[in-house]
Amino acid sequence: MAERMLKFVTTPRATPPKRDAGARTGDFHEIYAEFIDQKAAEQASRCSQCGVPFCQTHCPLHNNIPDWLRMTAAGRLEEAYRLSQATNSMPEICGRICPQDRLCEGNCVIEQSGHGTVTIGAVEKYLTDKAWEEGWVQPLVAGPDRGRSVGVVGAGPAGLAAAERLRELGYAVTVYDRHDRPGGLLIYGIPGFKLEKDVVERRTTRLADGGIAFRLNFEVGRDATLAELRQKHDAVLVATGVYKARELEAPGAGSQGVVPALDYLVASNRTAFGEPLPAGLDAAGKHVVVVGGGDTAMDCVRTAVRQGAASVTCLYRRDRANMPGSVREVAHAEEEGVIFEWLAAPRAVTGDALAAAGVVAARMRLGPPDATGRQAPEEVEGADFELKADLVIKALGFDPEFSAPGLDTTRWGTVKADFRNMQTSIPGVFAAGDIVRGASLVVWAIRDGRDAAEAIHRYCQAHASADALMAAE
Repeated sequence: MAERMLKFVTTPRATPPKRDAGARTGDFHEIYAEFIDQKAAEQASRCSQCGVPFCQTHCPLHNNIPDWLRMTAAGRLEEAYRLSQATNSMPEICGRICPQDRLCEGNCVIEQSGHGTVTIGAVEKYLTDKAWEEGWVQPLVAGPDRGRSVGVVGAGPAGLAAAERLRELGYAVTVYDRHDRPGGLLIYGIPGFKLEKDVVERRTTRLADGGIAFRLNFEVGRDATLAELRQKHDAVLVATGVYKARELEAPGAGSQGVVPALDYLVASNRTAFGEPLPAGLDAAGKHVVVVGGGDTAMDCVRTAVRQGAASVTCLYRRDRANMPGSVREVAHAEEEGVIFEWLAAPRAVTGDALAAAGVVAARMRLGPPDATGRQAPEEVEGADFELKADLVIKALGFDPEFSAPGLDTTRWGTVKADFRNMQTSIPGVFAAGDIVRGASLVVWAIRDGRDAAEAIHRYCQAHASADALMAAE
């Protein structure tokens, strides 16, 4: 191992080559090139193989990162892939969109020692893409038939991760989703320059080929009630995510020129499947202002650039250091020409009901910390300014909108679920992902989905045992 590893002192950190900003803003393809075998092995060899791997403990899935880095450095690529996918239902997706700077890479020991983190995400992406190319990704094989079925509401990362594991355990699984394609935000929320759609489609195709049934264009409450699904299946998992846009509280926010971030992103992503872009959601030639500071806001500003906007500005009420979005995404946006107005908040949208004309914004400063410990922004008197804006995109976060009779929710609208068994107030109905924890990361949704599958398995096993006992009596 000593010959192959611990090279962080002699080998600098390197990421796959990034396409030039001028070239990449002309399309929606991913911005990073592939690692070649030599570079992937070289970067993997920088791992210090520390006794307490903080990268692994800070990964929601607790991926065996040091082990598959060691295998990659040794050229044992198929073994490395198999180990990486043992704990992760979608490693190539996490390798592309996880905020590694806040999770595994942000807690890398050699990063803390000043040598620069191992490029864990890029190696993870490389391994799984290589696996697909070489045919190492095996078909989904169902376990022995248990004679029981599970309904999964929501075909996003939590629902798909749960469905896969349940199928492996031998359950008949039906996934219900209101969209026309499975994948949830992976398909319609995240732009192609971060996650190309064929990467998601090959995963969902594998699930369908493995016997998972998909009922698309299906909405609970419209096409069937939750109670009806519960009667049809031995257990039901609610994994709908959170999609309801938070409102912009400012005069003029009702203008047709003010649109929710998700509406904008979904429309843009649908063009990848040959659908036309509605005029009201096309940034071409427009002055665009995006309000918000999270990763969704970054997706919007970078999408607007690619649609040919005349200018793109991001308004965020706190400073750069307190922005919740990925530092990496902010850097990409700046390279692509996005203007950031830090410490600025919208006061009003000008124009009329049919068209926005601009945004009047207030300058902010950070005051005393609030109840969460973050410094609360407060207005600076007399420092208002105005931006030209034909299209204003509100990216202020999302709230839950799923409800059903008998299903208890929290004061925030999320579904209440017992953290010990992920079961809701309705017996046999479970919940996982953002609908329980609020808007969060894809990697947490995958973790929750896998945990929910195991909880449902225990529940069904217990009921099978009870049924068998009753039959014997």
